[in-house]
Amino acid sequence: MDPETTYRRLIEPLPEGILNLDPQTDAIPDAELSEQRLRQTQKMEAVGQLAGGLAHDFNNLLGVILGYCEILEEQRDLPGPTRKMILEIHNAGTSAKNLTQRLLAFSRRQVLEPVALDLNETVRRMEIMLNRLIGDDVVLTSALCPNLGTINANPSQVEQVLMNLTINARDAMPTGGKISIATANVEIDEVHARQPPFATPGQYVRLTVSDTGLGMDAETQSHIFEPFFSTKAPGRGTGLGLSTVFGIVNQSGGSIAVYSEPNLGTTFKIYFQRHGESALTAPPPTEKSVRGGRETILLVDDAAALRRLTRRLLQDCGYTVLESGDPAEALRIAAEYPGKLPLMITDVVMPGFSGSVLAEKLATTRPETKVLYASGYTDEAVIPLPRPGQHYAFLEKPFTREALLLKVRELLDWSPQISHLQPNRP
Repeated sequence: MDPETTYRRLIEPLPEGILNLDPQTDAIPDAELSEQRLRQTQKMEAVGQLAGGLAHDFNNLLGVILGYCEILEEQRDLPGPTRKMILEIHNAGTSAKNLTQRLLAFSRRQVLEPVALDLNETVRRMEIMLNRLIGDDVVLTSALCPNLGTINANPSQVEQVLMNLTINARDAMPTGGKISIATANVEIDEVHARQPPFATPGQYVRLTVSDTGLGMDAETQSHIFEPFFSTKAPGRGTGLGLSTVFGIVNQSGGSIAVYSEPNLGTTFKIYFQRHGESALTAPPPTEKSVRGGRETILLVDDAAALRRLTRRLLQDCGYTVLESGDPAEALRIAAEYPGKLPLMITDVVMPGFSGSVLAEKLATTRPETKVLYASGYTDEAVIPLPRPGQHYAFLEKPFTREALLLKVRELLDWSPQISHLQPNRP
C-alpha cells in the first residue's frame, strides 16, 4: 500500500474498534474482550499507583531543593560562580519537577480544574507552536468539525495532549511526512460501548491525530502507555509522552484508542464526553502582589525538611508558625494554643491519619480555621467537601515561595462577602 493511500486510510473515520486491534479484520468474543480489558486495566492501575507514589515522594524532595535555591538566589553578596552553580541546581530541579508532573498525569493524581472547552479553538491556538516544533519536512494539517460540541477538561492539559501526540508523530517520521489533526462529533452506541476503550454509550467529541510514520507492531502497542517505555534511542526521550497523554485523558473522563501497523503510520483517537454548555473564555491574567501578615498558622507535614523550609518562608513574611509532623500532635497544639488560629496548612497523605481527617477533627473545635492542603498529588476521595462556613484551597507540591504566600494570603483574606473568591475544589 503506497503512503498516500495509507494516510487517507488513517485519517478517514474507521469503525470504532478496540485498543491495538483493527475492528475491520479482528473479531473477538465479548468474554475475551472483557478479560483483555480487565487485565490491561489492572496492569495500568498497578503501574499508575507506583508512578503516583514515586512522584509524590519526589515532589517533597524537590520542594526542599527548589525552595532553598530561591532563598539563596536572593542573597546579593553571592560570588558569581556560586550563583551560577545555584542556578544550575535550580534548573535541574525544575526539569525534575516537570518529569514528576508527567508521572502524576499518568497516574491520574494530578490536580485538574476542568472548564467547558472548545476543542477547535484549542487546536487553532496551538497550530502555530506545533508547526515550529515539527520542522519543515513535516506537513501539519487540520480538519475541524463545524458546530463541534464542548468538552469538560483542563485547557493546559488538553494542550499537553496535543503537543505530546504531535511530537511523538514527528519523531516517528525521521524523513518527513504528514500529521493530521481532526475533530468530530460522534455517537457511541450500545454495541461499540462494549469494546475498549469505551465504557458507556453516548455523545462524544473525538480528537484524532494521525501520521504517516514508521508505525508499530502489536507488541510495541501493548506497552506504549507505560511510563519510561520508549522506542527511541537512549537520550532521545523520557518515555513519558504517551503515558502522560493516557493519564490526562483518563482523568478527564475520556478514552483513547490507537491503530497502527509497521510502515503504515499511526492514528490516535481520543474521545471526550460531549457537554451542552457554552465554552468559557479565559480571562486575562492579573498581577497579584505577594505580601505577608501577622496571623498564626498551624503547619502540619511529616516531611521534616520541607516543613522547616515552609516555616522559614512563612516566618520571613511575619507569620507566627506552630508546626508538627504528626496529625494527632497538631490537634493537641491547636487545642492548647490560646490565641486565634485562622489557617492550617497540612499535607494530604500522612502517617496516622490524613490531612482531610485532621481538618475534620480540627473543625469540631475551631470551625473558623481555614485549610490549605499541600500535596504532590490529590485524590477526590482524600479531600472532603467543605463543611458549611468552611473554606479551603489546594497548593500543589513542589510550590514556589510566591505560590505559597499568594495562596495563604488569599485564604486569610477570604470572606463570604468577597464574590470573586469562591471555595476551591481541587
